[in-house]
Amino acid sequence: MQIDLLSPASFDGGHPIDQYQWLQDNAPCYWHEEPDGPGFWVLSRYEDVAETGRAPHLFSSEPTIAIADPDDSALPSDEHKMMLMMDPPQHTQFRKIISREFTQGPAAQLRPRVAELAARIIDNVIERGECEFVADVAGELPSYVIAELTGIPLDDGRELYKLTEIIHTAAEALEPGQQANAVMKMFGYAQEVYHSKLQQPTDDLASQIVHAEVDGRRLDEVDFQLFFMLLIDAGGDTTRNLVAGGLYALMQHRQALADWQQHDSPELSVSARDELLRFVSPVIYMRRTATKDTQLHGQTIKAGDKVVRYFGAANFDPRQFEGPRSLNLHRFPNQHIAFGSGTHVCLGQHIARVEIDCMFHEVLSRMSNFELAEPPQWLESNFISGIRHMPITFTRKT
Repeated sequence: MQIDLLSPASFDGGHPIDQYQWLQDNAPCYWHEEPDGPGFWVLSRYEDVAETGRAPHLFSSEPTIAIADPDDSALPSDEHKMMLMMDPPQHTQFRKIISREFTQGPAAQLRPRVAELAARIIDNVIERGECEFVADVAGELPSYVIAELTGIPLDDGRELYKLTEIIHTAAEALEPGQQANAVMKMFGYAQEVYHSKLQQPTDDLASQIVHAEVDGRRLDEVDFQLFFMLLIDAGGDTTRNLVAGGLYALMQHRQALADWQQHDSPELSVSARDELLRFVSPVIYMRRTATKDTQLHGQTIKAGDKVVRYFGAANFDPRQFEGPRSLNLHRFPNQHIAFGSGTHVCLGQHIARVEIDCMFHEVLSRMSNFELAEPPQWLESNFISGIRHMPITFTRKT
């Protein structure tokens, strides 16, 4: 089996399940060569991926959660880091700034508004009988929600997501400098928001972050830029890629699609959503860096080694899930790891679940006879598994 988890081509069409399962069976702690770097350890079994997320003292999020090391000149100072690249206690302090707004209670309170927005999105396409599903449907709801939460115009939210898509695309698939330019545009927009909310605070997350303190220190402009980028990025990715990838998976499993449409219930909606999260796994991996020498599956992981945790692999581990290659909307229990584990478990997971529930309710209760108008185009990335273009046709349910 040829193992290549660096090339975006390996993820064109979804996760490389055959590679994952060879690794799980033959090399659960596998040394992967890296042409422009020192190499990294691949963790593919569910238990290993989950447990390393719960051990930040041994597997650190610093200096980055990406496979490639940043240039020394680009390394953040101790004073300025994105929250994803912090360890406790610093990570805990920054997470507390907005964690209350993302707990189950506030997320549940958002449901009526999210349901209203989801209905409006389908209203805009239902009479046409065709749409570009990613831009017209899957990407609209998270853009609406994160724009409202942060107090920015919806159109700006749409444009900012385009920047995150560029940031996640493999550098070799872009024009030189295109990624850096996207980051600078994101930071430039965040700078404007920072000064606006500093002068005229409103009742939104952006204002809350601008006026927050950690250890008695006010967050500054750079702190806000990094925080804002994370909110825009993470606020759209899971829902957009799950809804688009989920519909595509359902179209490949017509019996499951028919079952959900014909026998929908609150219980089925929950189990179906969790199964799609497992099956699609929008976030491919998260890297950690070993803080000291340790042993795993007979391999010596040395201090400073990169350890890459593959969520898609964990979610297809037959040691955890019976028949993992089958899309079973009634799967229970379903302890998928699409949102990660441990201290860095996805902060927005409860809002993402509400968005997914509301969007699929509208799509499946009002649309039927889904067909691809052309093959989907996947994001050229080894970090995010997502469809970036998927024209479909459908009929209106009566």
